[in-house]
Amino acid sequence: MRKAILATALATGLAACTAMPEIAPIPGSITYGGQPATKLTKAPVGSVVHHQLDDEYGHPAEETYIIQPDRSLRLVRREQIVDPN
Repeated sequence: MRKAILATALATGLAACTAMPEIAPIPGSITYGGQPATKLTKAPVGSVVHHQLDDEYGHPAEETYIIQPDRSLRLVRREQIVDPN
């Protein structure tokens, strides 16, 4: 019984991890208007790529991409950069 409960909890947790909402690219994003023409052939699959840009409100932001097995980029995070001053 304990193993069944643990397996159910683990399956539920893993399902929640894969249900990340899609982040839409904005003007200035690497993937805005589609994937870039060049493929990242030397970077290992799963590598993280950071990109700084101004967001849709003109504030500085940083995007995080992950390289997929087909060498495309998946946008996983966009965060405003806060000026500490």
